[in-house]
Amino acid sequence: MGLNEAQLRGSLDALALSEPAFAAALARVGYPAPRIRDRGYATLLRTIVGQQVSVAAADSVWRKLEAAVGDPTKPDNIAAASDETLRACGFSRQKSSYAKSLAEEVTSGRLDLENLPEDDEEAIAALVRVKGIGRWSAEIYLLFAEGREDVWPAGDLAVQIEVGRILGHDARPSEKLTRDLAEAWRPHRGAAAIFAWHHYGAGADAAPV
Repeated sequence: MGLNEAQLRGSLDALALSEPAFAAALARVGYPAPRIRDRGYATLLRTIVGQQVSVAAADSVWRKLEAAVGDPTKPDNIAAASDETLRACGFSRQKSSYAKSLAEEVTSGRLDLENLPEDDEEAIAALVRVKGIGRWSAEIYLLFAEGREDVWPAGDLAVQIEVGRILGHDARPSEKLTRDLAEAWRPHRGAAAIFAWHHYGAGADAAPV
């Protein structure tokens, strides 16, 4: 499970002590709510279903999937479904390939979601071997579903924007700079990312004063 409220607050308090700009931002917008997902196959399949579509569209695809194949959270059901069946549920050809890849990785035992490597980079490498799971999706899974405290999705656009705003940069920092800036925030970078999204959601109210 993801970082709980106590973990988030503890990490953000630690960041605020070491980074005055974080302390000021925290005073402006307050603490974020936890972002928690279930560990396992179902969360990754929902990630694939939700790629590049609205929440409502993803929910519609999921309901059609339940009607067509039974319980989608059982990878055997997806592995056994034909491409035509998945397409009829609203999958693109590409997403159908991704869903099949995920199901096959899990059913074969090549991907054991209950025992991913403890090292974050090794866990990311294991996840991105699945078609359709890129680094960002892997990082979000590890942060929200496993509660890995130091995962840092530096490639996320909102994270880049808000790191720049919080630290008072004139322009959005690059992915590399966003990654470099956060080195000083170890081992609390996961909470920093969740706070960045919270800060982004606050919009104009989060402008430095």
